[in-house]
Amino acid sequence: MVNNLLVLQSDFGLVDGAVSAMIGVALQEEPSLGVHHLTHDITPYNTFEASYRLFQTIEYWPEGTTFVSVVDPGVGSDRKSVVALTEGNQYIVTPDNGTLSYIKRHAGIKAVREISEVANRRKNTEHSYTFHGRDVYAYTGAKLASGHISFEEVGPELSVENIVEVPEVETQVTETKVSGAIDILDVRFGSLWTSISREDFQTLSPEFGDRFEVTISHHDL
Repeated sequence: MVNNLLVLQSDFGLVDGAVSAMIGVALQEEPSLGVHHLTHDITPYNTFEASYRLFQTIEYWPEGTTFVSVVDPGVGSDRKSVVALTEGNQYIVTPDNGTLSYIKRHAGIKAVREISEVANRRKNTEHSYTFHGRDVYAYTGAKLASGHISFEEVGPELSVENIVEVPEVETQVTETKVSGAIDILDVRFGSLWTSISREDFQTLSPEFGDRFEVTISHHDL
């Protein structure tokens, strides 16, 4: 099912060598890998944003693609490292810290496995606690994308129901109003992405030329 494609996402930025180190580890494992980038500009530690960007993107990639997402405020703690198999037959390698939330709710996850750091961690890195993106995630992602290990060889299976999730505002629909949340900003072009779907809005039976009042207020989750 794998296709030798590896897609990286992180909050590392590109001002230092962190992303390059991940690429190097992946290519050491399999030089023929096609390594691509979703984004490395996730707001630092923002697992909600990481989850949303994955959800926005994975449908455009072929079955068998392996994604590595490293937004990891709990690095070095007891949070789990996992690989999820989506309903679209793609793999997501990530900390279990909320990054899989949107995928679970809106794309679907078939199975999830905890990464065995005995079998799937770079050699001689057991005393490194702050760069699992390089030593665990890029390494495991490359092994999986290249077919050097199977999904079953990642590690023990976990319950999909127990995946850590970040809160999500439920859209509310009445006869005269639809309310939801601004999920994410498209700052470059000044757009807002909301939780209100086209189908939600269509319940108001809009016609061309109708006017609607839009109210934006600030409420933390």
